[in-house]
Amino acid sequence: MAMNEQPLLVLVSGLPGSGKTTLAQKLETELGAIRMSPDEWMTAFAIDLYDSDRRERIESFQLGLALKLLERGQAVIIEWGTWSRSERDALRIAAQRSGARVHLHFLHASADILFERLQKRGMENPPIPYGDVLKWFDVIEIPSEDEVALYDHAAVGV
Repeated sequence: MAMNEQPLLVLVSGLPGSGKTTLAQKLETELGAIRMSPDEWMTAFAIDLYDSDRRERIESFQLGLALKLLERGQAVIIEWGTWSRSERDALRIAAQRSGARVHLHFLHASADILFERLQKRGMENPPIPYGDVLKWFDVIEIPSEDEVALYDHAAVGV
C-alpha cells in the first residue's frame, strides 16, 4: 500500500451459506488482508458456534485487533454475519474514525440455495432445519440504497 493510501476495511456480510467465507478468502489473497472470522476461531478452540456470549467476546476482540491493524495501514476483512444495519454501521463508523476506507460486500441467496449449501458443508451439528433458514429472512436487514451510499464501495447481491 502506498504511503498516501488509506487503509481498507472490507465487511463481508450475509446469512450462513451465502458464500461469505469463499469471498473473504479470495479477497484476503487479492488484498494481502488479515481476515477476521469468529467461526474459525471458535472451531479452533472447540467452542460451540452457537455460544453467543463467547462469540460476542471474540468479535469484540477481533474488532479491537482490526482497528489496530487499520491504524498501521493493514487491510482487514471482517467476515461476520452482520445481519443488521446497526451492526454494519458500528463497524463502518469505527473504521472510518480510524481513517480507513470501508467496502461492503453483502451476499444474498435464496432459502433453497442456503439450505443446500449448509447441508453440503455439514459444519452445523445438529444440522440447521429448513424452517430456521426461512425464519432468517424475517430478521436480516438487506442494505438499502441509503446505507450503501455510506460506503466507499458496496456490492449487494449473489
